[in-house]
Amino acid sequence: MNSDQMQGKWKQMKGAVKERWGKLTDDDLDVIDGQRDQLIGRIQERYGIAKEEARKQVDEWSKIEDSRESDRRAS
Repeated sequence: MNSDQMQGKWKQMKGAVKERWGKLTDDDLDVIDGQRDQLIGRIQERYGIAKEEARKQVDEWSKIEDSRESDRRAS
């Protein structure tokens, strides 16, 4: 999922993001507003991890979400 797709689907994705990264607050989600770099930065900040680790987590999560979306469209 690229940044444009994330931004376009942000309202639907907020719940999944909060489920995956529970330390993110509602205010964080409002600031992120579908911006991939903001999501990575907030995860890095809240979890005290390196930027590359946060990016890796977002990339893995994005692949899973893409797969789920494809499955929903196929059924």
